[in-house]
Amino acid sequence: MASNEPGAPPPRGAVVALNLALVLAGLALVLWFCFAQLKFHLQWSVVYEYRWKLLHGWLTTIALSAVALAGSALLGLFFALAQRSSFLPLRYLGKIYVEIIRGTPLLVQILVFFYVVADAAGLQNRYVAGVLILSFFSGAYITEIFRAGIESVGKSQLESARAIGLTRAQTYRFVVFPQAIRQILPPLAGQFASLIKDSSLLYVIGVSEFTAEARSVNALTYRNFETYIPLAAGYLILTLPISLWTRRLERRLGFDT
Repeated sequence: MASNEPGAPPPRGAVVALNLALVLAGLALVLWFCFAQLKFHLQWSVVYEYRWKLLHGWLTTIALSAVALAGSALLGLFFALAQRSSFLPLRYLGKIYVEIIRGTPLLVQILVFFYVVADAAGLQNRYVAGVLILSFFSGAYITEIFRAGIESVGKSQLESARAIGLTRAQTYRFVVFPQAIRQILPPLAGQFASLIKDSSLLYVIGVSEFTAEARSVNALTYRNFETYIPLAAGYLILTLPISLWTRRLERRLGFDT
């Protein structure tokens, strides 16, 4: 039996595979029993005719999420550093940004940004607007992740860096960031997975992403389960590797205290 004690060797591959297979078989049995109780039969062939429509939406979600991931990471780093700036307006801008974004629903932000802010700026491209919305939304949470990672570095190390003549930029580069990255990578990966799922709300402004295409197929076929089960599977295919990567990072970067 595998031990959970710190320092214990990980379970062998065969043991892991066996236990995983047992759990998956149990879940499959429960789902089979539940679906067997339905009063109607699933008709996958009806939805299969629209497979390319669903695939187009899935690929669009991947593209939107990938660009938004990069944008949100840059925004998060900028506002995390802004909150530590000696320039008070910039510091307060970072704090207000985080509180407003984290304190309001994403759906409201999408509507206000697209129909008010983007319209005032003359931005009519729904896809560009969608990327910006996701970037600013996720960026607020990433800001706090970065801030927590930076502040996890002890003040004594910052004072030591100044004592040996390092500049502020050199202190962040050689002292703060190498240690902070250990703390921020696992929650950062988790936030990236959440961003992919949050992109499903962009259908409200007419972006033809995965959820929007699934809703369209459902309206054409009137097959709820046959439409939304592939939808869930599509998001799982995107988020599960990130979740597994997060767990691997936690094992690799974790250390005893």
